[in-house]
Amino acid sequence: MTPRTLLALGAAALAVTAGSLGVGPSQLDGVPTAAAADFPGDGTPSATPSVDVSTAKLRRVDAVELDAESLVFRSGDKTVGDVSMRDSRSTVDLLNRLLGTPARTQTAIGSGGACFPSGTTYTWGGALRVAAMTTPAEAGNAVEIRVLKDAVRSRSGDPVALSGPDGVQVGDDIEDELRAAPRSDKVSFGSGDSRAWQLLLEPGWAPTTDDDAHTGDSSGASDTAADDDADTAGSNGVSALTNGTVVSVLGSPMPVHTQRSC
Repeated sequence: MTPRTLLALGAAALAVTAGSLGVGPSQLDGVPTAAAADFPGDGTPSATPSVDVSTAKLRRVDAVELDAESLVFRSGDKTVGDVSMRDSRSTVDLLNRLLGTPARTQTAIGSGGACFPSGTTYTWGGALRVAAMTTPAEAGNAVEIRVLKDAVRSRSGDPVALSGPDGVQVGDDIEDELRAAPRSDKVSFGSGDSRAWQLLLEPGWAPTTDDDAHTGDSSGASDTAADDDADTAGSNGVSALTNGTVVSVLGSPMPVHTQRSC
């Protein structure tokens, strides 16, 4: 893969490190376990989370799915919890209780990628990374989530599958999906053997307009500005990044075809 392609992938992945790219599916015996924290404490924000799941139900969770605007905890076909990405406390709390104590780092503005806000990044087993922001992003999300492997060990040692919508996992070959997707939902990086893709799997985080901007304004200028903002925002939601046609990272929010630098 050329340096240009790696640079493009790194910019799209934001919090994902270069060493996480090109990860293949892990074997059951090789499922990573959650690492010990790099800093004191248990990695959970101090305020009480707004969403809670009983310990008994959490023990039965065998899969976590990253949707466009939420993280879904499942036990077989049953949904145990559906946590909005606007709720950083509940997101980190449930993952901490399910997967154990994460590695934790502090990020300053821009240190996780272009326009990346300050906050705390939590990583479980090198497989699931949650960047909890000090203040919510413009789209409304309080966390940015990246899935780097197809599974991770729970606190009790059981494997927990990690996926995106429709069961897409790191290590899957999505050549057929890329071929069928409209141009508006995908973008390529590099060319030839060095080509990589970003594919929007599920839309979300639609641009919102400022209600105050329309108050008392009959000129239509505010509407035009809002339309321009929507045009430059691209399509946002949960995306798959690939190495060739094999999924290397799943992430949300992750816009495609955005014309804005931030």
